Amino acid sequence: MPIRYVKDSKAANPTGDPNFTVQQCMPGAVPESECDPFMMCDEFGPTLSKGAYGNDTDEGFDVPWHPHHGMDILSYIIEGKGRHADSMGNRETFDSPGFQWISVGSGIEHAEGGGTPKGERTHGFQLWLRMPLARMEDDPRYGTVSSTDIPTVNLGKGLVRVVAGPLGDIVGPAKFAVNVQILDVELEPNAEWTYTCPDDMDNVMFYAFKGSATINGETSMRAQQICRFDTSGPRTALLGAGRDGYRGLVFTGKMTKEKILWHGPFVCSSRSNLQSCFEKYQTGEFPSKRVSWNYKDVRDTPK
Repeated sequence: MPIRYVKDSKAANPTGDPNFTVQQCMPGAVPESECDPFMMCDEFGPTLSKGAYGNDTDEGFDVPWHPHHGMDILSYIIEGKGRHADSMGNRETFDSPGFQWISVGSGIEHAEGGGTPKGERTHGFQLWLRMPLARMEDDPRYGTVSSTDIPTVNLGKGLVRVVAGPLGDIVGPAKFAVNVQILDVELEPNAEWTYTCPDDMDNVMFYAFKGSATINGETSMRAQQICRFDTSGPRTALLGAGRDGYRGLVFTGKMTKEKILWHGPFVCSSRSNLQSCFEKYQTGEFPSKRVSWNYKDVRDTPK
C-alpha cells in the first residue's frame, strides 16, 4: 500500500486539566474526515501511579464521572491496571495488557482510572469510534477482556494481539457497531511483518508507540507518529522494525462517510439530537438506559 503521509501526534488536554496531557494522533494529526470510522486516539502515560483504589470505593478516579452518546469506546491498557465504573452498574479493575470496550449507543455515564498500585507505571490508549447513525440509539453494551483472553498470532520474531476484527481465522473480542480491525503489533529488532488490509475495509493507519520502523522498505516512522495509507491499489504493506524493536497499533476500518455532529462527549446525528442530549444531561434524565440504583454511590450497589 502506498503511504499518504506520516505525521507526528499532538499533545492534547482532553479533560481540560493542563496537568493531564496525552499524545493524540486522531484527530490531532489525522483529521476527522480522514480517520473515519475512527474519531480519536489518546495515548496516556507512561506515568507513575499515585496509588490504587478498589471497586468498593468512589474515590480515586483520575477521570471523574462524565457522559457519552453515539460512539464506541476502547480503553486499552498496556501497563498498570484499568479501572472503570458506569451507569450500567459495572465496576471493574482489569490487568494489562487488557481492555474494556463500550458500545455507547443511547448513552452512558462513567468514571475511569485509579487502578494501578502506587509507584507502578500506567500506560494505555483511549480510542473513540463512530457509530452508524442508524445505531446511535441502541442500548449500551460493555465488556472487559483480560490478557489471557486476547488472541495472539506468533510471528516468530514478534506477535500480534488481535483486539478487534479479523486477522486470518482469528477474530478479536472487542464488539463495536462499525467494521474495524485493531491490532497490537510487537516486533523484535530488525524483524519484518507483512500486513494485508481486509477486503471489506478501506482505511488503514499504523500508530507507533515504542521503537521505530521502516514502512515498505523506505519510509521511516518513530514512536508517537502515525502513518496513513492509500488503499485504492495494492493492499499490503511491509513493516520492518528498527534496531530497538517496534510496537504499535493498527487501525483499519470501513469508512462510514456519514455526517456526524460531535461536541465534547456527545456524538449525534443532528443538531436537535445534540441539543436533546445536553438538555437531558442537565436535567438528570441522561442516560435513559441505566440501573435502578444510584450507580455513583458504591454503597447503593446491590449486594
